[in-house]
Amino acid sequence: MSSVKIENLDWVTYKSLTESGQCRIILPVGAIEQHGPHMSLNPDVLIPSHIGEKVAERSSNMLVAPAISYGYKSQVKSGGGNFFPGTTCVSGASLENYVFDVLQAYVNHGNREFILINGHFENSMHLCEAADRLVNKCKGEGISIKIYLLSYWDFISEETIEKVFPDGFTGWAVEHGGVLETSIMLKLHPELVDMSKAVDVEPATFPPYDVFPPDPSWVAPSGTLSSPLKSTPEKGEMILEECISGIVSHLN
Repeated sequence: MSSVKIENLDWVTYKSLTESGQCRIILPVGAIEQHGPHMSLNPDVLIPSHIGEKVAERSSNMLVAPAISYGYKSQVKSGGGNFFPGTTCVSGASLENYVFDVLQAYVNHGNREFILINGHFENSMHLCEAADRLVNKCKGEGISIKIYLLSYWDFISEETIEKVFPDGFTGWAVEHGGVLETSIMLKLHPELVDMSKAVDVEPATFPPYDVFPPDPSWVAPSGTLSSPLKSTPEKGEMILEECISGIVSHLN
């Protein structure tokens, strides 16, 4: 295939590649969300999109759909919350229905197998609901489809975590705007990262509950939940390679 990105294909080529259900469609789903003063608002879109393209290039009969850029509401204990200008979120119902409608359109084209690559923790259960609804709807219509749902960070091994976090790993929940995402962005889009603006913060600690309305004092003024200062493009390359190769090995 000359391109794995659906938006770069003409409709005739797309039809020939998909009408018999022979292609698997990758759909990246992210968010527009602050990631500290040192980084752009779109890592949650750029990272799963890149991973999706590389997975498709290393696989047979995969195409990558344009990413869904708006995700479910940023939560204080995983994304810093909705207090920061630029964080632009939708409700769970909106995300669920949007993903459902997009996948339904691809089913109508003849596609039968889908891979959702999530780049925003808060999206997860709403993507589950969209996938479950569509599978059951199609089953009732005599159409058999399969949907894989994954978050790229689940493919990172303990060995790699030890290399990326030699001083100890405090968990994915507080990696928002920290070493993981910053390192990946330094590798993929260094022009969107300015480490001179990075703020050194201690890993966030939270009480064992959520509260509504959310309390801004739970989050550092930078918006990050851990320090990005030890980020490097080399760490980003290591993380990306493991994620990409891991997804390929599981899905091929």
